[in-house]
Amino acid sequence: MSAALVLRYLLRKSLGWLLMIVVATNLTYFIANFFLDPRANYLQLRPPRTPEQISRSLAQYNLSRDTPLLDRWWHWISGIVLHWNWGYSPVGESVNSQISFRIGVSAQLVMGSLILSTLIGISLAVYTAARQYRFADRFSQGVSIVTLNTPVVVASLAVVLLAIAFNQSVGSTVLFVAGAQSPTVSGFWPLLLDRVRHLILPTVSLTVISYAGTHLLQRSLLLDNINSDYVRLARAKGLTRQHAIRRHALRTSLIPVAITVAFAIPALFTGAVITETIFAWQGMGQYFIQTIGKNDIHGAVAVAAFGALMTAIGAILADIAVVALDPRVRVS
Repeated sequence: MSAALVLRYLLRKSLGWLLMIVVATNLTYFIANFFLDPRANYLQLRPPRTPEQISRSLAQYNLSRDTPLLDRWWHWISGIVLHWNWGYSPVGESVNSQISFRIGVSAQLVMGSLILSTLIGISLAVYTAARQYRFADRFSQGVSIVTLNTPVVVASLAVVLLAIAFNQSVGSTVLFVAGAQSPTVSGFWPLLLDRVRHLILPTVSLTVISYAGTHLLQRSLLLDNINSDYVRLARAKGLTRQHAIRRHALRTSLIPVAITVAFAIPALFTGAVITETIFAWQGMGQYFIQTIGKNDIHGAVAVAAFGALMTAIGAILADIAVVALDPRVRVS
């Protein structure tokens, strides 16, 4: 397969997903304007403000209901196209600054747990599939089923309690249970070490509850493919069950898992709300909840656009994984 053919294929897919993102984002803007009312942020202020004062305050952020919806939409979409300005919240916070900060915070948490849970799940599946129905296989299945059905709150609080007990046992705060970094730390290496210490617990929490799905799916696919003709032929030539799984069955079995992992990226970014809340991480999940609670139309639309972008990236990565893992697939 030539590089030009692959690039042309990716470009075509990217343009299709870009169109989807534009349509979904604009549709979300109109839906958000229908359901969210930014005036609610001013109704509880003391002394109370008149409707005219509220309208003037919101007008400077392009959120006043006195302005026709199409005019507001045109002002909003023009700001994005011409200046990459996603607007402001009802109280004047820049959506751009919030999104750029929170993407970095969530990326540290989400990508680390995604990589770890995928590697652990696949490795455990390969190990147990080669030992089907033995103690290691049954034990790991039992643990995975328990963790798969454990609520995020329970898993996160258990990790916090264990970390507190560990800190108390060593007589020092080795693992931090809240925040993404300490405000008093400066310098590259001290700051890097501090962030790693803050990152460990939420990453462990997300990994514990997410590796099990990969493990059970990969194990099931491996056991299905181990009875395929090409794997039987490999075993007939003298390969052990373990080597046949690693060299032949794993490649084909990885395709559905790779697709699942790729499409899990957007859900992890905006769905780690409980974990971010428990560990006080100001990420995308927490920001999404805040935009709804504060009737922040521009913030909610920006989160939806980011989710659509992550979905597109996940879909393209899934296509690349299929082409890379399955030699029978050809890009036309």
